[in-house]
Amino acid sequence: MTRKLRMGMIGGGAGSFIGDVHRKAASIDGMIDLVCGAFSSSAEKSIASGKALGLPESRCYGSYEEMILKEKELPEDVRMDFVAIVTPNHMHFPPAKFALKNGFHVVCDKPMTLTLDEAIALEEIVNKSGKLFALTHNYTGHPLVKQARAMVANGDLGNIRKVQVQYLQGWLSTPEEKGDNKQAAWRVDPKRSGIGGALGDIGTHAENLVEYITGLKIDELAADLGRFGEGRVLDDDGNLLLRLENGAKGTMSISQIALGEENNLAIRVYGEKGSLEWHQENPNELITHWLEDPIKVFTPNGNGLYPEALNTSRIPAGHPEGYLEAFATIYKNFATHLMAILNGETMNTPDYPTAKDGVRGMKFIYAAVASDTNNAAWTKI
Repeated sequence: MTRKLRMGMIGGGAGSFIGDVHRKAASIDGMIDLVCGAFSSSAEKSIASGKALGLPESRCYGSYEEMILKEKELPEDVRMDFVAIVTPNHMHFPPAKFALKNGFHVVCDKPMTLTLDEAIALEEIVNKSGKLFALTHNYTGHPLVKQARAMVANGDLGNIRKVQVQYLQGWLSTPEEKGDNKQAAWRVDPKRSGIGGALGDIGTHAENLVEYITGLKIDELAADLGRFGEGRVLDDDGNLLLRLENGAKGTMSISQIALGEENNLAIRVYGEKGSLEWHQENPNELITHWLEDPIKVFTPNGNGLYPEALNTSRIPAGHPEGYLEAFATIYKNFATHLMAILNGETMNTPDYPTAKDGVRGMKFIYAAVASDTNNAAWTKI
């Protein structure tokens, strides 16, 4: 295409962390422009946020319904091509459904919905609509996560036997939600977060990373969840045992009250012939171990990478690529797919998370809560 894709945004107004991340990530590869938005449930705040982002007041809307209906009426060469939803969990399903049914493609933050029923319904709506839907499990966009996935798929590690994954944070070690921290307030509120606290916020990333890299589904789990913050009803900590569909065993540790931890997402995959480990806080090294060969360390755009990883690396070897670039890869692959459709071309679905992954994430949350309620009993996903 000779033009950029036009993006609308729902949520992500002044003070939003994730809205700013989405905007930056979407712009990195020069394929997408933000053209409109309903940035807040308050029309006044939405218009102020949009104008602060340089948008004309006519494209700053008071509600997502108004935005979608008015954008639909605009000429095809002006209206938005897709919408990005960056609201708290309880406001994922309604605007996604409304956008899809009015002919717009959707990018949505994770977890996909507030409830499992909503997730199943949304996947069906996506399939019937014929529109694209991307879920921003952004860590799958790292070049070395792509490399890890390709190595497992190629059989380099042999049959997978064991997986260890952790996602540890400490930012909720104190009662942040009782102050003016809006990010904390909605995450500990079941009406806005759903039945999972840390499970939904970071646990779904850990679940998705396990299934993405190994290509194996988690068949069942046993979960022991903690609620350490005073007055919290949602989990802020958890330890889980995993059984993968091929018989491999796994462990998962998640926490938002692990004092001193920042964003410690890490995974280790052990096979018959080799193993690998990757740490999000040091994302530019994939460390591999082998039965007889020395340790090998892969780097973005470095030697020995598979095409899946090379195609995701943007800059020469030795130049760090991190969180925003990984996030941008989701947008890039989604945009590439959407451009092909708008050009009337056919192509294999590019590598980005979809509604199917969203349903898996919600099933994971529900299985973990059910297991914890039943004294960590083994529970099928």
